[in-house]
Amino acid sequence: MKKVDKPWGYEVIWANSDRIAGKMLYIKQGHRLSLQYHEKKEEAIYVVQGQLVLVTADKDTGKKTESFLSQGESYHIYPGDIHRFAARDSDVVLVEVSTSELNDVVRLEDDYKREKN
Repeated sequence: MKKVDKPWGYEVIWANSDRIAGKMLYIKQGHRLSLQYHEKKEEAIYVVQGQLVLVTADKDTGKKTESFLSQGESYHIYPGDIHRFAARDSDVVLVEVSTSELNDVVRLEDDYKREKN
């Protein structure tokens, strides 16, 4: 297992092979990940704790939509899907299972001034 500190919290990579990866994401209250998409990576998330604010955006218009996922709910993200995870009112813990392309992140917006790809 490997812990990776992030400006929004941290993640624990608990599985990583040629084909799959598994992570726990710990998002601190008031923080959010980049608005991003993946060129190859496909992922599914499951909310373990808290209420996740899920932002998605239309690829053509850029129009953003917010939805909320509570403990026990899940969501599937396909390559090209624009998305962002946020913890607005409380800390959020997610399980993420994905294909193995962990560095396949194209950032469109980022609160922490990290490089956009």
